[in-house]
Amino acid sequence: MSKGTVFFIGAGPGDPELVTLKGARLIASAGLVLYTGSLVPKALLQRHAQGATVIDSAELTLEAIHRLMRDCVCQGQDCARVHTGDPSLYGALREEIACLEQDGIAWQVVPGVTAATAAAAAAGISFTVPEVTQSLIISRLEGRTPMPASEDLASLARHHCSMAIYLSSKLADRVQARLLAAGLPGQTPVLCAHRVGWPEQTLHWTRLDNLAHCISRHKLERQTLILVLPAENAKGALSRLYSKDFEHQFRS
Repeated sequence: MSKGTVFFIGAGPGDPELVTLKGARLIASAGLVLYTGSLVPKALLQRHAQGATVIDSAELTLEAIHRLMRDCVCQGQDCARVHTGDPSLYGALREEIACLEQDGIAWQVVPGVTAATAAAAAAGISFTVPEVTQSLIISRLEGRTPMPASEDLASLARHHCSMAIYLSSKLADRVQARLLAAGLPGQTPVLCAHRVGWPEQTLHWTRLDNLAHCISRHKLERQTLILVLPAENAKGALSRLYSKDFEHQFRS
């Protein structure tokens, strides 16, 4: 059936230059650009092709979005479905793809920069520290969307590795209580990253036992990512990758 293709494009967290070259090229050539409301930078959308239709999907249902995409590709044009951050995290990618496949419409996903990596870059930190932590957990606190019992925030925090907690700043007091109950020390470094990549971006360092106060004091409600970084103040070990006594296939 499909004459065109639907491209799910990660727009990054806010900086219009944090979209991939492939994503920018596809936006510039699409006949229809569907984007996610105020979360996608308008400067990125200005790269659309002359004559392209640009629609904010914030007030649309899944069925309405699918009809727009289907009509576009049936006319032989490509559709750029632009998601904030990376399409694979906390979005509607699965259900949108299911609708496309039901109608035999071709699709591809173009990855994007997610807020966790953008926040780490802005703060100049590393999620992984040799011999301290080598893992990053991406999760959220339950809200209108429930969490599987095995993924309760306290259970995940017991690993004592780096955590990126999305969509939870309005419930910062509960986040703080869960993590402390899991045994994380009160002095654990926490970075509250607000509007990462946008001109009004702010980064606030605090301790775990002061997290809720920090969020409240700075009025960090929407679009705030909480990074829990147990290894941030740990000395750790140096990476072996560039050590003179570390041999690998490119260096003996």
